[in-house]
Formats: sequence, structure tokens, C-alpha cells
Amino acid sequence: MSRARGPDHRLNPYRDDLAAAHLRGEVSSSRFAEGTDRQVVAPSLPLLRRPEANAPMDTQLLFGEVFRVYEEKNGWAWGQAVLDDYVGYVETKELAARPAAPTHTVAALRTFVYPKPDLKTRPAAPLPMNAKLRVTGARGNFSEIDRGGWVFTAHLAAIGAHVRDFVAVAEEFLGVPYLWGGRDSTGLDCSGLVQAALERAGISSLRDTDMQEATLGEALPEPIDFTKLKRGDLVFWKGHVAIMVDAERMIHANAFHMMVAIERLDVAMSRIARSDAGHVTSIKRFPNR
Repeated sequence: MSRARGPDHRLNPYRDDLAAAHLRGEVSSSRFAEGTDRQVVAPSLPLLRRPEANAPMDTQLLFGEVFRVYEEKNGWAWGQAVLDDYVGYVETKELAARPAAPTHTVAALRTFVYPKPDLKTRPAAPLPMNAKLRVTGARGNFSEIDRGGWVFTAHLAAIGAHVRDFVAVAEEFLGVPYLWGGRDSTGLDCSGLVQAALERAGISSLRDTDMQEATLGEALPEPIDFTKLKRGDLVFWKGHVAIMVDAERMIHANAFHMMVAIERLDVAMSRIARSDAGHVTSIKRFPNR
């Protein structure tokens, strides 16, 4: 995406004709508005660059996430994802009017919403990891959710219950197809994999690779000693990111394999160096991990 002067359009909701009220004085616009919070009711919802069905998908919103709407027009809502501040357009029909505070999140790679607490019934919908649910009851091995339906309780984690090893979470996505802008187990991109894995570990992350490189962890000193990397280090190139599995191997969603794969760092570095991404730009490490 091209970089315009002024606040980053990806993270700040403003256009020439409309902007978020909190940006008054920071950006130029003919009108400012307060946002209205809505909640995603689709399993995953494409956030698009333009209000057109065939527009590029920059990211996805997941079930239960909140989208702050500044404009609704012709079946489209323009606004900002509360989770990571990403700005774009979504279909209004996939948003509920009143957000309900979630009690649980999906901890499994993917689970189903059943019409009854019975695994033999036909599921109504799949839900991806990190989808957010409000549990209202329980029966047997299932939890009832406020939007209707039942989810297998063992696939859920209470809000605030996190894993320690986010790399193990990333490894659950092995073999998942690469999808530009994707954030769930049907398809995701490199920064989507990082964001999803970190969320399960309770670490907030922005969406795009350049944002993650600028804000996550602490940079290893240069010149980088590639013999002393460890599990959980993030390796950045221009427009790409991978997670170290151990001192020699990394996991990443990538367009070479067109899926989430584990490979040796030196092999990947040699191949990527011949692409537009070039050489490693930084390695970021999370303190105390």
C-alpha cells in the first residue's frame, strides 16, 4: 500500500469527506463523526480497501470482534477494527447492532457451532481460533453462546487465559494455505500467523509486517549473530516475517510454499535474498521469553 503524508491511513480513519472525531486537529476533512461499535457475526469477515465486492482484502475480522463504524452506505460500513486499529470497509449485514462482552475465545485451531449440544447434529457454522464468544450456559460437554448455538467446551478458553508458548500455537497452523490478508485456519499470511499466535499468548500485535517490526519485542544488536537465535525470535524482511522454531529453523506463512511451513533459516534467507524482500532487516526478541 502506498504511503501518503500524514497519519497512516491503515490505522487512522480519515478521508477527505469524513474522519473520526478523535482525529480533529490532526487531519483535514470536511466532516468528523463519533464511531458506533458493532460486533462481527460472521465466522470471518473480509476488511476491504474499497466498498466493492472485488476490492483487495487487507485483513479479516473474526467472529465476536468489534468494528467501530463511522459510515454506513449502500450495504457497506466504513470504520476501524478495535482489536488492531485497521481501517477499511466491511459488509454491514455481517455486523450486529449491540456488541456483547465476550467471556471466552476459541482456543482450538477451528471449532463448530452446533444447533444442539449434540455432536451428531449438523453444525451451523465453523469458528476460527481467537473468535470471541459470550457463553450463557452449559450442558454436558457443550457451552451455549448468546448468538445462538452450542460449542464444544474443551475448544474454548476463558478471556484472559493465555498460553505461554506462542510458537506452539503457530505450529498448529502447519499446512494451512497462504492467503493474503487472511487471519484464520482456512488461510492466512505471514503477519496474520504472527498476530494470531501472539494473541493466544496475550500479546497484542498490529496487523502488517512493517507495523510488527516497529512495535514488537526488542531488536537484536547488529551485526546480527545468526548462530545465537532462539525459539520465539521474529525474523523480518521487507514485507515478510517468520518465527524461529529453534536456533536453526523457522515457521512462516509464505507464497513460496503457498502455506504455513517450517524450513531452515539459512535456506529461506538464501532464497528470499534473491527476491524483492532482500536481506533480513531485523530480528526482534521478546524479553523474558
